[in-house]
Amino acid sequence: MKGKMIPVELESSIIAAEEKDLVPFYVNATAGTTVYGAFDPLDAIADICHRHDLWMHVDAAWGGGLLMSDRHRMKLKGIERAWSVTWNPHKMMGVPLQCSVILIKKRGLLQECNELGAEYLFQRDKPYDVSYDTGDKSIQCGRHVDVFKFWLMWKAKGSQGFGSQVNKCLENAEYLYDELQRRAGFELVFEHKPEHSNVCFWYIPPSLRVLPPGPERDAKLHHVAPRIKHRMMEKGSTLVGYQPFGDKVNFFRCVFSNPATQQEDVDFLLNEICQLGENL
Repeated sequence: MKGKMIPVELESSIIAAEEKDLVPFYVNATAGTTVYGAFDPLDAIADICHRHDLWMHVDAAWGGGLLMSDRHRMKLKGIERAWSVTWNPHKMMGVPLQCSVILIKKRGLLQECNELGAEYLFQRDKPYDVSYDTGDKSIQCGRHVDVFKFWLMWKAKGSQGFGSQVNKCLENAEYLYDELQRRAGFELVFEHKPEHSNVCFWYIPPSLRVLPPGPERDAKLHHVAPRIKHRMMEKGSTLVGYQPFGDKVNFFRCVFSNPATQQEDVDFLLNEICQLGENL
């Protein structure tokens, strides 16, 4: 699976920086990358951070929801060793925008960093535990109570309901992955089964299937996904994202986050891509 941090290279980079009298202090691991949906090896990264006394943060904005799933929770093994974690329930969990979470292991650290002690806002002699006042802990002070939306949904669905939601999305991704391997005219950006609900692939029109892989085919293939997307928009049938990445020309990136999506919807998408791109 590509798109992951390589622990050996991480540690060698830390050592190289220290040998130059630089002071590494922070490592940002990712649980569910935006493009490939990859999960960094968190336990191995945590070991390195412990050896070198570095702050380990995990960006779980996209992948944090997998903690709700008994089937997929192990992909985040080691996240409990991080010093801080970010998570966006408005993504996989379907909470209305915006709803983002940051969790800090050290109690009181946010207040230590952000507190201004404005007495006209935060009096210490209130008749309750003033640690519940969140304004002096956050950068922006006044803000929406976004967590309330998440709390309501969690009460309604429960952890099991959220877990089923996650499982369904990843089942759809696996179905798409299997169909892409079965159907002619499609190529996967990477061969491994997706870890998350991101599936990246190319559609190869018949006119390009006779060309060997190489610069000539890539130059033409780069225009295929945008043309098909344009035709989708004009027809009003469906939408799917595309993008280049590194040395890879434009490919489709289909991401499942709606558990109402069914296998027949996936079939419709692939059939539509074939129909709209057949004469390119």
